[in-house]
Amino acid sequence: MSLKTFKRCALVVGLAFIFTIPKSQAQEVGLSFSYFLPKNGDFSTPISPFSIRGVGVDLNDYFALQTGFSLYRMSGLNIKDIDDFESDKSLLGPNFTIMVPLELVMQFIGKTQEFRIKGGGFAFYGFDNKLNYGNMDRAIRKFENWDVANSSFDYKHGLGLGYYFGAEYVVYVTRAWGLSLEANYFIGDADLPLEGSYTGGSASGSLETRQVDWADAKVDYTGLEISIGILFTQ
Repeated sequence: MSLKTFKRCALVVGLAFIFTIPKSQAQEVGLSFSYFLPKNGDFSTPISPFSIRGVGVDLNDYFALQTGFSLYRMSGLNIKDIDDFESDKSLLGPNFTIMVPLELVMQFIGKTQEFRIKGGGFAFYGFDNKLNYGNMDRAIRKFENWDVANSSFDYKHGLGLGYYFGAEYVVYVTRAWGLSLEANYFIGDADLPLEGSYTGGSASGSLETRQVDWADAKVDYTGLEISIGILFTQ
């Protein structure tokens, strides 16, 4: 087993362990609506109510360990580390993406308000993937200086990993529940090797077909997440 594979397995096992913590130990349970603004991608929305965050344990009065998950209907993400060119438009999308964070929280708790600084790692996986061939062909035309281009690729989304940081502000309306405003910045990627071909050329010339194998291509999961949630105390 490679070191890369071992790290991924360890993260998955750790996240599974956190989910087995009894609810009686959890400080709060949250139901959130999260919106993701990816770098060089398209604005994405959550699939409610499949977004639960802030489940965890207090380590002491100031630090906590938390996890959860969010299921996104991604409108479009970029693909980076393509050998030949870069694009500032979404090349992957739409798809469904499930994201699971594991974070260390520094918290300052008052009677009716709370402020938290967060940071940690996350895992994500996209399924029902579709390439945005419109943006892909435009990027190829620009790179090749062609008038027309048409591409076709085989691909497979791998397990993604990354890290993030952010902050959360909570105000309690009653003793039982409160409102949460949160912002996090995510930096991560997942393998998405592309293998296929594209055909194109200038309007006055003949068409060319080129076989490509972009084995190092990756889904770029970089962007700002904004969440509005409801927290329930236990």
